Amino acid sequence: MHLTRVLELYPDTRVTQILYKDVKNAAELRRKAMEGNINGALVNPTMLVGPFQVLVAANKAVHLQTTGKMKTKTLNAEIIFNLSPTNNISEAFKRFGISDGDHSILVVVVHKSDEVQFVSDISAMVDGQQLPVDDVSSLSDFNKIKKV
Repeated sequence: MHLTRVLELYPDTRVTQILYKDVKNAAELRRKAMEGNINGALVNPTMLVGPFQVLVAANKAVHLQTTGKMKTKTLNAEIIFNLSPTNNISEAFKRFGISDGDHSILVVVVHKSDEVQFVSDISAMVDGQQLPVDDVSSLSDFNKIKKV
């Protein structure tokens, strides 16, 4: 149900996306992410049209990390920032990051090929129903997306 892709420029790096709906513990997950206790980006799927959009943002984040040119402090924050068309980090988190009351979450994990444990660790933390990542458009809020 999750989607894992290899980054062409960085063949030892994988990007795994996991989609959840009916999430009951978004506030707890957000708090853990802000404390640095989750090794993944927590994205609001209502602002996405497809998984490729996230893959592009993750690829750019890995490239900027490798070249030392990230605008944020962490790779996971850089993924969320790269989803936004603006250069305002806090605005990117408001629009593309999760909020305490959200009921759907897309988890994005960047990992090496031998670090698959990160994916199962995060999956164990989420109290929600997992969906196929290709179903992300069923959760999209196209009116909000058009405003961006």
